[in-house]
Amino acid sequence: MQNINERIQRLNWMVITDSMHQKGYARVTSLLSREECDSLRETFSNDSLFRKTIVMERYRFGKGVYKYYQYPLPGLVDAIRKGMYTFLAPIANKWATVLNLKEGFPDNWSELQQRCIDHDQIWPTVLILQYHQEGFNTLHQDLYGEVFFPIQIVLFLNEPGLEYEGGEFVLTEQVPRAQSKAIVLKPSLGDMLIFTTNFRPVKGTRGYYKANMKHGVSEVTKGTRTTLGIIFHDAKS
Repeated sequence: MQNINERIQRLNWMVITDSMHQKGYARVTSLLSREECDSLRETFSNDSLFRKTIVMERYRFGKGVYKYYQYPLPGLVDAIRKGMYTFLAPIANKWATVLNLKEGFPDNWSELQQRCIDHDQIWPTVLILQYHQEGFNTLHQDLYGEVFFPIQIVLFLNEPGLEYEGGEFVLTEQVPRAQSKAIVLKPSLGDMLIFTTNFRPVKGTRGYYKANMKHGVSEVTKGTRTTLGIIFHDAKS
């Protein structure tokens, strides 16, 4: 099997880019093998890999547990984060251009990390999330400081319908003077979902404007759902 960098390079980036521009999300099927998913899922029980654990009910974020990895990240996780950033940065910069944002994004992840460090954002935000029956995640946006990258990814480490029921990935889109639109997705084991962190550009009659987007997870009705979330900007805490 190809290593992860080769797999990322061979993705159909034209289709992904078009989907991101048109919808604010894109689905990639079968990026990871069953063995890789099992390996990543097993890290959840290794506390030495993590800097912080959040029990979601304590903060009214939902019902479940997520853990932030500490540096250095596991090799596969680090490779995905850096490899994906290279291809997502042009999309983010296109958004910055059409929306007339003051600042774009560097071409490689190391320069984004340095920008975060310059703003006291030094803590990794890559996390693994686990929900059991009745678990869910409320709609939210993953913004951790002044510096943020407008795209993130989630990798699905269980097979829906076999290892869990429910637990759909939910996106909502809010445009000015309109009701919110809900998008419900259920990727399979090994799939990757690329989606906007907080907005996507939409072309109107007077140019582009921001469509605000949030994401969450519907209630798990059976089994256990585990995902790996990769956020590219770091946090202050």
